[in-house]
Amino acid sequence: MTEVARIPLKPAPDPDPVVRLKGFSRSFGETKVLTDLDLSIAPGEFVALLGRSGSGKTTLLRTLAGLDDRAGQDVVVPPSRATVFQDARLLPWKKVWQNVALGLAKGAPRHHAEQALREVGLAHRLDAWPLTLSGGEAQRAALARALVRKPDLLLLDEPFAALDALTRIKMHALVLALWRAHRPAVLLVTHDVDEAMALADRILVLDKGQIAAEERIGAARGQRATVVRALRGRLLRHLGLDTEDGVYADLIARSPTGEA
Repeated sequence: MTEVARIPLKPAPDPDPVVRLKGFSRSFGETKVLTDLDLSIAPGEFVALLGRSGSGKTTLLRTLAGLDDRAGQDVVVPPSRATVFQDARLLPWKKVWQNVALGLAKGAPRHHAEQALREVGLAHRLDAWPLTLSGGEAQRAALARALVRKPDLLLLDEPFAALDALTRIKMHALVLALWRAHRPAVLLVTHDVDEAMALADRILVLDKGQIAAEERIGAARGQRATVVRALRGRLLRHLGLDTEDGVYADLIARSPTGEA
């Protein structure tokens, strides 16, 4: 019997990135904020961005959100994107559902807003006024407003920084559940190393206008306890902290925030 030669299958090509910046630079006057920065984010990837104050995190996020001019530079971002800021930025003179539906071009905006609010656990606050919401409820409404647009790219600019610890953990779980359901690419800007390790699969450290370090987490969420100690130490060193100093010993030994 003649043996048929087996032709090895070619591996599937990597998908085109949903975000790509190549050699991106940004200055304000004489101050260089971002310099020859390269960045790519794959479809459905969850990336966290860490950096000291003034490192350029907000400038990068504003570029990806389309809030800053990027003319003449090699920048690719999807047309469908949404941003959640630290401040929920709800219009107080519009009801919660109206805030969520703001700018929707498709029909039945109240119906779509109600579906989004149900996903974040706020269907019962559909007709409430924003000033009656708690901090956590306001951020959930902001998430609903972002996700109702079904973005290919979701930008999170320290959206949990102003929340208490318990509400923050609940928001982490909600964000992960929404990400699993909708699978947008996510870029989370945060100062919290534990938050980055709990939520992201790839962590970038921005320093002096460039990506200074990259860490990938292979362990599944909920099974990261064995890797976070060493990873936390590396990230703190990337951020300029002397991890040999006893001041930071407790930080390095801590459990990750919430469910990883």
